[in-house]
Amino acid sequence: MVAGTNSRERGRGDGVSDAVVVARGVGKVFGTDTDRVEALRGIDLQIARGEFISLIGPSGCGKSTLLRLIGDLLQPSAGELVVNGKPPRQARLDRDYGIVFQQPTLLDWRTVRANVELPLEIMGVAREERAARAEEMLALVQLAEFADHHPWQLSGGMQQRVAIARALGFRPALLLMDEPFGALDEMTRELMQQELLRIWTETETTVVFVTHSIPEAVFLSTRVVVMSPRPGRISAVIDVPLAHPRDVETRESDDYYRLITEVREALRRGETGEGRR
Repeated sequence: MVAGTNSRERGRGDGVSDAVVVARGVGKVFGTDTDRVEALRGIDLQIARGEFISLIGPSGCGKSTLLRLIGDLLQPSAGELVVNGKPPRQARLDRDYGIVFQQPTLLDWRTVRANVELPLEIMGVAREERAARAEEMLALVQLAEFADHHPWQLSGGMQQRVAIARALGFRPALLLMDEPFGALDEMTRELMQQELLRIWTETETTVVFVTHSIPEAVFLSTRVVVMSPRPGRISAVIDVPLAHPRDVETRESDDYYRLITEVREALRRGETGEGRR
């Protein structure tokens, strides 16, 4: 697998007008006085429509905090965030986000279909449209035949696919994923990574993905954003020009290993304070 032009880089570098996420000088502080913890400082980042961005860094560097700021689950203490051309709160109200966490948080007493329909039901979408979208999303994640099962009847990987289907059900412009495969075994995790890339290709949704795994970040991403220890700052942004589709051959290629080394060295430099932005 030779690195070359990445067919999935839709418009990256075309400026703020094409950006789904724009962060300017974003900071986040928790607590006050003696309890004060500065989680993030001076985050500047643009994410173009259709990109797959992974956030990686040491534990406690603010990866998940940045994801939650983008998703309006937290508010910044400094700087400015724009999502889909609007403030994060308005983007959330407009249902521009889908969010997938490490645990799928499905309701065991609802069927798979009913779990996928739940956000649409809350939004007041008509019954027939809810059913049609749920069917479409379950077909997308290749779980249509399990629509009438309950979550406890599914494997961990299948449950995460249901969570992804639920998050995509209202066709969000942006999918936020916080270590969604962290609890899976290695083989299931690799299968889920390939499934996610297939879904990303079909939906053309912009993805922001938090991970602790360097190989996972490289395999999935168009760019890897490397963060330094707290207070978290962006210490490097690394392009991943691996060709698509990515598969087992990608994981065995020299270019893949070279990029893993590049990300690992960027993490090391960030931990020692070299190259901080």
